[in-house]
Amino acid sequence: MCMFKLTCAITTRALFLLVSLSSVWRVTSVKQDRNYWLLTILFLPLVVEMIITLKSRKGQDYKWFSPPIFLFLISIIPSIWILELHQQNKASSALQCKNLDSWEKLHEMITLNKNLGNLTDQSYVKNLKQVLSNVCPNNWILALHQILLLLLIVGKWLLPLGGGVTREELSQLLLIFVGTAADILEFTSETLSDAKENNLELVYIVLSVWTWSMLQFPLHVAVVKSNPDSEGEQEAGEVSLLSKYSTDIWIIVEALFIQDGPFLLVRLIVMTYYKVFHQMLIFFTVKNFLVVILNLYRLVVICQDSRSTAGRGSAVPCV
Repeated sequence: MCMFKLTCAITTRALFLLVSLSSVWRVTSVKQDRNYWLLTILFLPLVVEMIITLKSRKGQDYKWFSPPIFLFLISIIPSIWILELHQQNKASSALQCKNLDSWEKLHEMITLNKNLGNLTDQSYVKNLKQVLSNVCPNNWILALHQILLLLLIVGKWLLPLGGGVTREELSQLLLIFVGTAADILEFTSETLSDAKENNLELVYIVLSVWTWSMLQFPLHVAVVKSNPDSEGEQEAGEVSLLSKYSTDIWIIVEALFIQDGPFLLVRLIVMTYYKVFHQMLIFFTVKNFLVVILNLYRLVVICQDSRSTAGRGSAVPCV
């Protein structure tokens, strides 16, 4: 079992490094500047964390926070920023590329890759780079967004459980990750497509909110429950109530300040300031608004329940 945990821990971090390396390669290819290989320096904290975790914790993750996921985000987010900004600046360039929007085009690319098998190793690598470079920038960026989100979910699943985290809590966390990833991908793909060539500041706003929302993934507070002792609950009623609703309160905080709240604000700015208006934008704006309102309603219910519980606890019992 220990060897299995070590294998999972190493495999997960190796996948993180591989995807980050592919994003850096794409940046150097697009910018045509080898100096961007210096972005690989951001891999060092993840490598150091892997060595320390394998030696001191036998690959076991932490309870409330996941350092490998956080360091993976640090290693790949700068590359995605560079690609998004480069694509925005070069949006008007009419370069021919292969848009992978059908099975036929994907099959054509795979077939071309197979036909390179008779070449020497050096020629094969060179032609493979050429094939990958011909893929449209939008497809590359979207693929990196999708692989990043999927790998965060699969990576958390593969990482050994942190101390005190049950399999039930892990399953709940993974389901939350799936819904969160879908919302984030929809936000970036839909909102960035609304950014025109002369709205570079809108791209900065969207990418900043996207980066902020990605910080949900290293945190496990939404499902991992604390276990206060019974004496503490009897001595401090307020602490026990906070402990009782800690999961709900954290979910509300995430929705209001990390995900749906910022998403709603950005979409309102897009509609009011940048004068972008279409059916899907209205739908997702209303959806974010409903989520915010429902979470505020949930917060009011928790406060009312806390007051009623405190009122009953302060009553003098009959002897």
